[in-house]
Amino acid sequence: MFRNQYDTDVTTWSPQGRLFQVEYAMEAVKQGSACVGLRSATHAVLAAANKSANELSSHQRKVFRVADHAGVALAGLTADGRVLSRFLRNECINHAFVYDAPLPVSRLALRLADKAQVCTQRSWKRPYGVGLLVAGLDESGAHLYYNCPSGNYFEYQAFAIGSRSQAAKTYLERRFEKFNAYTPDELIKDALSAIKETLQGEKLTSSNCTIAIVGRREDGTVEPFSMIDSKRIQEIIDSMEAADEAPAADAPAESSSMQEDRGDAPPAADAPAADEPAAPDAPAPMDI
Repeated sequence: MFRNQYDTDVTTWSPQGRLFQVEYAMEAVKQGSACVGLRSATHAVLAAANKSANELSSHQRKVFRVADHAGVALAGLTADGRVLSRFLRNECINHAFVYDAPLPVSRLALRLADKAQVCTQRSWKRPYGVGLLVAGLDESGAHLYYNCPSGNYFEYQAFAIGSRSQAAKTYLERRFEKFNAYTPDELIKDALSAIKETLQGEKLTSSNCTIAIVGRREDGTVEPFSMIDSKRIQEIIDSMEAADEAPAADAPAESSSMQEDRGDAPPAADAPAADEPAAPDAPAPMDI
């Protein structure tokens, strides 16, 4: 990696107004396995691609429960993500103990951003090399936030982070306007489809993805943040594949039936009459 005299300290500005160590931390997020988040008016879904370091190891956990009403998915340095998820869990417990109410998701994202920002302003610290998607439910509905290693945070309708996340973002940008009216199952299907876009041809199965959901049921009760079991994920994937194959199988049958209904037949070549003299041969074209 290219080095210069301005990237040895996180508090040193370059002449162009850049903090290189913060940019390096943001680059670590891009190298992590992909994570996707999307929300409707009542539910929020987090999805992560499971990648193992090699064939002999298991994958690292990428989705963490923070409280009954919130959870996070992370891309980047997983060890940093575990520390931050533990911090968020403590913040939710302390708030519930003092106020006897769940911590609002916006304030949860703000406290996480404040903690990340401190690491960009102390010479003896380094930025956290992880990006987090924070999904949760509060009195105002479902929310989805992205927290950056720089200390910035943004609220989204749908977002994707990690390696090859641009393909997932493109998929979500084409469909996000309908998300508010989506049912939980429709959110899960779109989350799986977005994760599939990041796999680069690898087959999507329940073993290489993790899905979690939180929301409010129709009767007004809270559906706690929970992981969806692999059996249900595989059933959803199978139904999606069957739905994709059905139109392709119906298309040839429909085209052939339409031809039969119209009575289309290839036109026969006109044959000369028996007593009609044959036309003289046309002159050969001249070479130019």
